[in-house]
Amino acid sequence: MDAIAPYGERKSVVVGIDGSRASLNAARWAVAEAIQRDAVLRLVHAVPASEFSPGPPDRHVCNADAALLDARDEVKDVGNSVCLELTRKVGDPDKVLIAESCSADLICIGEPAPRIPTGKLFGSTAAALLERAHCPVAIMRTGADGALRDGGVVSVVLDDQPDNDAVVHLAMQEGRLRNATVRQIDRRLKSWIRRYPDVHVEITAAGTGRQYRSAGNDDGGVQLAVVSDSDADDMATLGMPNCHPIVGYPDSSVLMYRKR
Repeated sequence: MDAIAPYGERKSVVVGIDGSRASLNAARWAVAEAIQRDAVLRLVHAVPASEFSPGPPDRHVCNADAALLDARDEVKDVGNSVCLELTRKVGDPDKVLIAESCSADLICIGEPAPRIPTGKLFGSTAAALLERAHCPVAIMRTGADGALRDGGVVSVVLDDQPDNDAVVHLAMQEGRLRNATVRQIDRRLKSWIRRYPDVHVEITAAGTGRQYRSAGNDDGGVQLAVVSDSDADDMATLGMPNCHPIVGYPDSSVLMYRKR
């Protein structure tokens, strides 16, 4: 399935690997993203200089990296053909992944779901990527049971921001890719729903706090919140509860659109 491909100039979906269950889940989630984009799935293990030992020559390093080998096995277990690359780099994870984002189509990392309803909901690497990455960023949540939170709807806000069409486009692509319902929360001053009052549309009212259960095999929760980078400044410090129009955000997984 998988050849170890040279990075070269081909598009890439980059996944930060640290040996955790959350990062392995992120690698699994990213397989479909790489296939959709006809991109290399690039698994990157960033090792701080204080923990790095030179070991064998560079071309053998990945063969001795247990975290990368585990991630490779997870990707293989998905069962879909994807062009795969493994690499270990010396440096702080946030700096390494921000550098990777300069040439990536998507950066993806895994994080555990918050266990308390207050406090910061993103770790330092996730916060750094949301603030400073040069490409879209996916933060994939893993529950206390070790499972990826990917069984609900894809939720997105319709608003009057200049990049909103691109954000909604990304959400629709995810809905198609994940075979999921896309919930559009309409906050536009001149919404299409208001222009077509005779057409039946299911709408989510922003700010109501209402919970939903959609048809199909999901638990009614949000599996993925697709947001614009205008939210990035608040993401690093946002806690729960908050007044964001996507109910439960950012307790859900987050995919942030960023124009390249």
